[in-house]
Amino acid sequence: MAWVYLSRVISGPCPALSALIDSVGVEEAARAVRDCALPAVLRAPTEQRRGTDTAERDLELMARIGGRVVTPDDPEWPAWRLLGLTQLEVGRDRDGAVPLVLWVRGQRSLLESSERALAVVGSRCSSGYGNHITGEIAGDLAAQGWTIVSGAAFGIDAMAHRAALAVDGATIAVLACGVDRPYPAQHDRLLAEIAETGLVVSEYPPGTTAHKHQFLARNRLVAALADGVLVIEAGLRSGARNTVKWARRLGRPALAVPGPVTSAASVGCHRMIREGEAVLVTRAEEVIDEAGPLRLSLPGTAGSATSPADTLDGDEALVFAALPAIGSRLPRELSDQTGLPLAAVRAALPALDLAGLVGSDDSGWFRKATTHRTPKDT
Repeated sequence: MAWVYLSRVISGPCPALSALIDSVGVEEAARAVRDCALPAVLRAPTEQRRGTDTAERDLELMARIGGRVVTPDDPEWPAWRLLGLTQLEVGRDRDGAVPLVLWVRGQRSLLESSERALAVVGSRCSSGYGNHITGEIAGDLAAQGWTIVSGAAFGIDAMAHRAALAVDGATIAVLACGVDRPYPAQHDRLLAEIAETGLVVSEYPPGTTAHKHQFLARNRLVAALADGVLVIEAGLRSGARNTVKWARRLGRPALAVPGPVTSAASVGCHRMIREGEAVLVTRAEEVIDEAGPLRLSLPGTAGSATSPADTLDGDEALVFAALPAIGSRLPRELSDQTGLPLAAVRAALPALDLAGLVGSDDSGWFRKATTHRTPKDT
């Protein structure tokens, strides 16, 4: 109840209050706020709402919409994800504090859902090219068990969420308002669908409306809850660059997809790549190379492949890796992606087909769903 009360009083990040809680505990901090027995730095931020205690009502509302509040005391709290925020220089950015609590809609565990995640952000006025690339990369990653984190905005954000939902993958929408207030309003249905199979998250209590400065604060959580940030289409003054800034400050890799050199929608991506703020990537495998965990063999496991794909090498491995988890490719496209001669690609594909790893139809070659082998199978 103390956590919820303070979340309503502050409504957003507050480094001074976080420091007070660390010093005296949350219950004593709540008492100090109520009684205005506070250091000078906290009197102004708490003055307006310290007499407002709607904790019971807030929790009842969350229960009605299938939500809950997750506090730093809960096992579900993603402490290791948010650890980077505690290491930021005090006073450098008032939005850099750890959130007091996280308001959550959805049945998934926030801790487990953020264990392997990628933030995907970009232009609200996305092009057909941007939507296509977003659907392909986000869909491939979600199909491989990655959680897609974004902000539920128009354009690239919404496309990233929809791509994850389309393959029954996990996705997290981080809002700059209360989780009971869909923003934008036109995404009411999308957010409801995300809440059914994924998570809708905010540090702002229910009923909070969105304001401009809250989006900038929200961006740090988008970056913090993921292994890296991928930008797909961004204008010169895109808010996506703010998310990249947070990623870099938190030690997360920042990635960007290039677009046509004539496209104003990709100017921001090109600038970030040129200035070394982001690494150029073009497909899911490259994202995993940059943001995924190190893949080291455990002692004694050499040669114990769990899938037929694990035994591939040479041209066959390159061609198989170039095939997306969702969708298909023509041999010429595979040749361009892998750098292999077209003849080598055409030789590798039948071998992969015989191994039961790929198939083909009128649209091209595609991966087949495969099951992991166990020692019993072999």
